[in-house]
Amino acid sequence: MTDIKRILITGGGIAGLSLATALHRQGFAAELVERSKGWPAIGAGINLAANGVRALRALGVGEAVEQAGAVIRRWGFFDQQGEMLCDTDLEELWGEVGPCIGIERVKLHQALLAGAAEVPFRLGVAVVSVAQADGKVLVGFSDGSSGDYDLVVGADGIHSTVSAVTMREGSPIYAGHMVWRSISPTRPQGVTNMKVLMGDDRYFGVVPMGDGRTYGFGAVGGPRIDDPLPGRLERFRGRFEEFGGPVPEYLASLECDEQLHFGAIEWVDRLSWHSGRVVLIGDAAHAGPPHMGEGGCMAIEDALVLAEALRSEKSIEEALDAYVARRRPRTDWVQQQSRAAAQAWILSPAVRNGAMRERGDQIMHDRFGPLKSLP
Repeated sequence: MTDIKRILITGGGIAGLSLATALHRQGFAAELVERSKGWPAIGAGINLAANGVRALRALGVGEAVEQAGAVIRRWGFFDQQGEMLCDTDLEELWGEVGPCIGIERVKLHQALLAGAAEVPFRLGVAVVSVAQADGKVLVGFSDGSSGDYDLVVGADGIHSTVSAVTMREGSPIYAGHMVWRSISPTRPQGVTNMKVLMGDDRYFGVVPMGDGRTYGFGAVGGPRIDDPLPGRLERFRGRFEEFGGPVPEYLASLECDEQLHFGAIEWVDRLSWHSGRVVLIGDAAHAGPPHMGEGGCMAIEDALVLAEALRSEKSIEEALDAYVARRRPRTDWVQQQSRAAAQAWILSPAVRNGAMRERGDQIMHDRFGPLKSLP
């Protein structure tokens, strides 16, 4: 076991809270800071693949997540009017790994908070400086305080401050999609599993969640745009007014502009995940497009592996090298496949739909198959 007395986790999202729980279970003393004044749970809903649910079970919070969400047994792709292109049996794909779960991000966050309840935290506190000397990491915070740590973990997302002040690498890269995410309080007729309807340069997905609610996401390919909050719902409906299937009912169930979370889909390409005694996990290290639904899953796996490496290796440096060696091939695969899916989803229907009918299910098995093994 590495000799670590103080660990700082920056970021209170999926990655940070998962790591707080994992470190506590391994017997390490950690503390967490989150720059938001309240716990972040932005993004409406999330589809957790079975490997992510397996990791949550290892953290001791899987049961709570499964009770709060809905089991997703199939993932189907459809044309713009709702005619099936291909369909994948997720229970057959994942086997004994576990179920896939659709859940509101707020409820996932609540489960992770319960798991990390013993770890001290401060809200409304951001990292502003990081310096390393004599085997310590000196961190300055936005409230004027500072602290010395044996290890600092950047779990602060795709726009990571920790990465910016330590690795100084490039900014996130635009993936060519603008996305609107929302939650409907109802379940459109026929939505019992995940469905993605694919049009010309745009797509719309619906995911069942707990309590009869539905997560919906609609995205459009093209250059970056802005979409101010006033009038957002009306414009969103207009962008998908020619879609059939469950989309019209879903759109009609939304009531106000504030229900739509809007933003760009981006990804990062980090040459290094650690520098000295500072290390990145989750989206801070390897954010990719969300088209496999694996971003949160990879973050939870990162947390487990990092905590295990710190427990099993003799030094922090050896532990960080072991963590990267175990995780990088897996997250590289997910990022590459997610970027390929992002490009495919906005191809013209004439090019895409025939290929989806012929090979769509096999592509899904090929894409997710390598993730059935333990991280």
